[in-house]
This record gives sequence, structure tokens and C-alpha cells, in this order.
Amino acid sequence: MFEVISWSLFGGILIGLAASLLLLFNGRIAGISGILSGVFFPARGDTFWRVAFIAGLLAGGVLAPLIFQREFVFELNASLPVLLAGGFLVGFGTKLGSGCTSGHSVCGIARFSWRSIVATITFMATAIITVAIMRHVL
Repeated sequence: MFEVISWSLFGGILIGLAASLLLLFNGRIAGISGILSGVFFPARGDTFWRVAFIAGLLAGGVLAPLIFQREFVFELNASLPVLLAGGFLVGFGTKLGSGCTSGHSVCGIARFSWRSIVATITFMATAIITVAIMRHVL
């Protein structure tokens, strides 16, 4: 079925716009792991924008099917222990890499940060190797 707009392109534009506006108006990088950890370990006067940003992410996921009158279907093919282990590993990697894919890949590369470029290459290589092992070896 032909679609006038690629939804992935539209989502990417919205992510870039949100990251740009956060940097422009708040001077902050849109790294979701850092934003979320700042909610749990807040600095004085630094909580409202973080909660608003996270609320906007959640609201976007809830409102998108209503606004576009389209069902967005996804399927999880993993058990709860695998999902929990994956979540733990992502959190560990985020801490180890001093940021997440949104901070390094979306914002860091846009700022020509070498540290972010290396981190993104590492994220992608690890993901490719993990998928190859999970699908073709195990």
C-alpha cells in the first residue's frame, strides 16, 4: 500500500525537532537515560522539564493512534526473563557508555562529537553481533 509520508521519516523529524528545541530553549541534550535519571535523582529546580519531556514521550505513544486513526501494532517474541535481562543490560550499557542511543546517536553525532560517533558505532556493532548470535547460533 502506498503511503504519502513515510511514518519512520515523520517520526525521525519529530525526534530531531524535539532534540533541537530542547537544546535551543533549555541548553540540554535530549539523552533519554540522562533525562530519566534526573527525575529519580533531581537537582534543585531541574525536575519539571524532565518530567514534562518524559510525559510528552508517553503521551505521544498514546495519542498517535488516535490522531492518525491508525493502529500501530508490534509483537514481543521474548519471555519476561529475557526482557528483564535485556533491560538490565541496556541500563548497564547506558551507564558504561555515559549515555544512551538518543543522546549519542541523535544529539552527539549532530554535534560532531567523536565520543558519540565511537559510542554509536559500538552500539550498532554490538546490536548486529547480538542479533546474529541469537538468530543464527543459539
